[in-house]
Amino acid sequence: MPRYIYEAKTGPNNVTKGILVAESKNAAIQKIGQLGYFLLSLEEEASASNASNQGKTSYFSGRINLKDITDFTRQLSDLLEAGITIAKALDILYGQTTNKRLKNIILDIRDFCISGNPLSTALARHPKVFSNLYISMVRSGETGGMLEGILKRLSDFSEKQLEIQTRVRTALAYPVLMALVGFATVAVLITFVIPKMVVMFADFGQALPLPTQILLLISTAIRKYWFLIIGFFIALFLVLKKTYNTAEGRRNIDRFKLNIPVMGQLIRKIEIARFSRTLATLLENGVPILEALSITLETLTNTVIRDDIEKAYSTVKEGAGLANSLSSSKIMPPGIVSMISIGEEGGHVEKSLLKVAQSYDRESDEAIKIMMSLLEPIMILTLGGIVGFIVISMLLPIFEMNFLVK
Repeated sequence: MPRYIYEAKTGPNNVTKGILVAESKNAAIQKIGQLGYFLLSLEEEASASNASNQGKTSYFSGRINLKDITDFTRQLSDLLEAGITIAKALDILYGQTTNKRLKNIILDIRDFCISGNPLSTALARHPKVFSNLYISMVRSGETGGMLEGILKRLSDFSEKQLEIQTRVRTALAYPVLMALVGFATVAVLITFVIPKMVVMFADFGQALPLPTQILLLISTAIRKYWFLIIGFFIALFLVLKKTYNTAEGRRNIDRFKLNIPVMGQLIRKIEIARFSRTLATLLENGVPILEALSITLETLTNTVIRDDIEKAYSTVKEGAGLANSLSSSKIMPPGIVSMISIGEEGGHVEKSLLKVAQSYDRESDEAIKIMMSLLEPIMILTLGGIVGFIVISMLLPIFEMNFLVK
């Protein structure tokens, strides 16, 4: 399908330019008229290569992250709330977006909507960018005639997820930097400093202390067999990756993560908060309980927790209540089940789930702080111990030489 470059007036003093995908030139003119624009010029793009056909985009044209989707959702919500039609709003967003890959997707969504399709159907053409949660909520907003409100809630939801990601990355930034600096320091000492010390010790013909001999052995092994060491770690990485790509292997790795002290608890809290917030958001917007649970399951990243919640989904499918279904869960604490039960009895289960999400968000923050407070001193002690061993091993022969001279 060809692409057309157009220039049109959107008002007495406003001129806009853009790209339109259409079956023919006449079809492109009709689409521009549906946008409410006054066409000034229209020509087929010389290097037409159906970039938006079937919703396909190049991987190398830009990576779309959670912040891009959050900004897109927030801006679309604001434009629709201002009374602008979906087609015009998407056209405005196409002009404002700097991410080339997202621009192509917005172009495809806009053209699909102009053809008379609902926004949710257009979004579903890009499942790698817009999740089932996102599409289902947009569909419920279209059904209930409150699309702009749903998009606003979606942007709030995405911003909360982005905030959690940023918080975790910020907390890990200092330990990672410390580990890199420590590794570089040890590498320089072992690769450049110790070999020179070996030459000096050999000239004296002196018997070396045991710590120095161990250090020299490690240094020699690293310098002579570095390619084997690198190959070992690459092989280990590939084995773990292959294992993680299998259902049972991923389940075992995720189970191991949950058993790690402090980190395991943090993963549980984050997953419970994500489950509660996602399910509450869907139920609040009129999505049926079974569909909401099915979508929520896809947002859980830990397979062990997802398997546990999936059992509750099967029980709900058989006609049981949500609280009753979660009561046999090994992941959900009894307190959460009680809050959900109270919410079901009062007819406001989504409010109870939101309270659970807010509570576990706070607990996640505390768990991250505890983990970081433990991780930093552990890393300092570990790196300090390694560097200290190297320095002492290098100084011991020198001390012995000074003692012999005296």
